[in-house]
Amino acid sequence: MAAAHVLVLAVCGLRVALATVYFQEEFLDGERWRNRWVQSTNDSQFGHFRLSSGKFYGHKEKDKGLQTTQNGRFYAISARFKPFSNKGKTLVIQYTVKHEQKMDCGGGYIKVFPADVDQKNLNGKSQYYIMFGPDICGFDIKQVHVILHFKNQYHSNKKPIRCKVDGFTHLYTLILRPDLTYEVKIDGQAIESGSIEYDWNLTSLKKMEKSLAESKDREQGREDKLQDWEKHFLDAGASKPSDWNSELDGDWQAPMLQKPPYQVRSGTIFDNFLITDDEEYAENFGKATWVETKGPEREMDDVQAKEELKRAREEDEEELLMDKFDGNENVFKRFHRRNEL
Repeated sequence: MAAAHVLVLAVCGLRVALATVYFQEEFLDGERWRNRWVQSTNDSQFGHFRLSSGKFYGHKEKDKGLQTTQNGRFYAISARFKPFSNKGKTLVIQYTVKHEQKMDCGGGYIKVFPADVDQKNLNGKSQYYIMFGPDICGFDIKQVHVILHFKNQYHSNKKPIRCKVDGFTHLYTLILRPDLTYEVKIDGQAIESGSIEYDWNLTSLKKMEKSLAESKDREQGREDKLQDWEKHFLDAGASKPSDWNSELDGDWQAPMLQKPPYQVRSGTIFDNFLITDDEEYAENFGKATWVETKGPEREMDDVQAKEELKRAREEDEEELLMDKFDGNENVFKRFHRRNEL
């Protein structure tokens, strides 16, 4: 699946005395971001990032983030931060992502990797602890991934969580609490929550009720399914054959189509990364970044849309005038030739 994988880092000024900020990045120091972020060289076909606020924005400087620049490419870039343990603490992962190119197939998710990850060799097979963020492909896949690594296996949240599919900047927040509850927010609003044990089928967090062999088989099947969804998606345009007999043939399911290996349009912007142990700090950070610029961003997009519509109308009027002029010229030529006969 073509996607942009990103990691995070830094320090903030909101409730610092109470909150522990493991990583924060707003890209406010221009091209110095290149000193903190490492582009993977594992594959010569990996796409490159640039610092940009996009074609429309709420604030030209504050809205600058890492933007994908090449169509049909995978992306792998990371930033290192000091190792930490969230044992007994809340963990909040938050960032903004903007698909101003109206993404048709591609991922806008990020991953948190082990401290010993080889940044220069980062790739799709690199082990990670958490994968979080939107994934879009065709009509069928418009979901927020929340995948956790536990007992050497990857576990996906069994609840479908729909992501945003428009071209504006959106704030994605994942909260994992020590009481084994979680919450997923988009634009500051809770869209899913529940039990980490139940929604990821992680009952072994408290006790191992089944044998290791059974657990391994179950999780292997789950991982195979995750890998399958990375490569395929349901054909939303398919319909059940008229001669399909549910009693004889079983329940009908739409066929799976293979995803193109590199189908993804560039233009996605990642910004406002945050990893902390404090939910209130994350909320205030979201207000100081995304909330401050979301209104002006939409206003600028609306102004540009009206200007484009005006230009299109003027071009159409010019074409009509040209057609009318050419027509009158032809009538004049025919009349002139008739007088010459």
